[in-house]
Amino acid sequence: MSNALAKYLVEERGVRQDKVDSLLQKSRETGEKLDAALVESGLLGEADMLQYYAQQLGLPYEAELGKYKPLPKFAEKVPVAFARNYNLIALDDLRGTVRVATCRPLDLYPMDELAGILRQPVEAVLAPRVEISELINRTYAQKTEVSDEVERELEADGMLDSEFAFDEKTDILNIATAAPIIKLVNTIFSQSLRMRASDIHIQPSEHKLQVRYRVDGVLYDVMTPSKKLQDAIVARIKVMGKMDIAERRLPQDGRASIKMGDNEVDLRISTVPTNYGERVVIRLLEKTNKQFNLADIGFGPEHEATFRTYLEYSNGIILLTGPTGSGKTTTLYAAIASINRPDVNILTIEDPIEYQMPGASQVEVNEKKGLTFAKALRSFVRQDPDVILVGEIRDLETGQIAIQSALTGHLVFSTLHTNDAPSTVTRLVDLGVEPFLVASSVICVVAQRLTRRICKECREAYIPDARELKGFDLTLADLPDGHLYHGRGCEACFKTGYTGRTAIHEVMPINEVIKQQIVEKQPAGEIKRVAVTQGGLLTLRMDGIKKSLAGKTTLAEIATITQRDTF
Repeated sequence: MSNALAKYLVEERGVRQDKVDSLLQKSRETGEKLDAALVESGLLGEADMLQYYAQQLGLPYEAELGKYKPLPKFAEKVPVAFARNYNLIALDDLRGTVRVATCRPLDLYPMDELAGILRQPVEAVLAPRVEISELINRTYAQKTEVSDEVERELEADGMLDSEFAFDEKTDILNIATAAPIIKLVNTIFSQSLRMRASDIHIQPSEHKLQVRYRVDGVLYDVMTPSKKLQDAIVARIKVMGKMDIAERRLPQDGRASIKMGDNEVDLRISTVPTNYGERVVIRLLEKTNKQFNLADIGFGPEHEATFRTYLEYSNGIILLTGPTGSGKTTTLYAAIASINRPDVNILTIEDPIEYQMPGASQVEVNEKKGLTFAKALRSFVRQDPDVILVGEIRDLETGQIAIQSALTGHLVFSTLHTNDAPSTVTRLVDLGVEPFLVASSVICVVAQRLTRRICKECREAYIPDARELKGFDLTLADLPDGHLYHGRGCEACFKTGYTGRTAIHEVMPINEVIKQQIVEKQPAGEIKRVAVTQGGLLTLRMDGIKKSLAGKTTLAEIATITQRDTF
């Protein structure tokens, strides 16, 4: 195999003979498998390497594993540490033989060990490591309940007997660093990441402790640890967030980082005292260099074309608006990524920095040290920026400086919390910004909401009744092919019928007519009416209906996140 590979690298891939010889020699001396050495050295990409071995060894190669569903018995029998360590995951069980994906075709020991664990024959299928990791996450998503095991271990140590209670004399740090509690808290985090959760809620009540995850904007009850474990869990999370574990009467904020597989995740921790104990909410932010794309976010062709027009302006303010958690920051990153070039100087001030953006200088708000949005903005104008991102306009001072920055030749991006695009300009006026400054600086406003996407695994067509359509001023004749789509509910979507989210938008350019309305302090409703009737504005409701008719989401989802248009 080594000789055949050497010949292939030299004759087919054009690699110099001396490099190949050096690689083979290193592999023999260190004991490193040749396939791993190849990829590490950069002489052969992982996909090319896997396809070569697939051909030589007569094994199938799968570039993507998204079509495979988790095999529950694999998660039941095989420890997750074993699966992750050796990058092995079951694809399916065909006539008593388990087909297993691997990215290490020359590592035979783990496959033999796996056959012993499963007590079944196994067959190798070659696949990229990132695809295997993703399927591992999905397979082990349901194997989570360990609180009973933790309680037994703590009781065995005498830490949760009937007389045990947290009081001023208890060494909280002692129980917060106990191995079983660490295991339970780690399980809560790992499960939340596998389920694609954005937030973890740990909510105490009189007789129980409830752990809930927010997935695609909806809260799900996932675990009910013993009430006895409540203080220990909260204390452990506080230790991770470098918070005061002895202070239980005041709200606290903390931060931490965890690692799961190849992903690093930032935790934003908030605790508040309630009458049944401390309540904890944790925001999960993946550290990533992900490249965002406007089309992937959910912009329709018309909206994207309009929005991109204003991204090429050299000065002015572009505002994103919507409630907390509506994806405004993600859209801002996508917008800036589309104009992020070596000749563009980009500065951002955020609270917190959610994603790393290569090529941009990112600053994080630090209220305790006096670094506010307004103070950072003042400094930015002396840094010769072309583009400035302000995480949020919270007050008059920040709004005024942002507008002055736009008027002095900078392209400024920021966010506000309003219900729709027309309300955004009136909100700036309400903050105290002069109407003529708003009219002369704001060039485009984008309102956004996130809606759940229909699960691809269980999507099916159905014919809606007239009552469902009436609320959207639709008839059966308006439907493509006479039907809509919804999700039946399956294992992949946790029986909800939805997987992931997409965005609906309301893109409102500030044209001359709207500028005049702003100066005249016209109400938001009148601005919206003119924008729709004269400017062709598609409201959030209209865009949501279009995405429902296209089979991306459901009318029921649009009804929950938008209001009926009245103008």
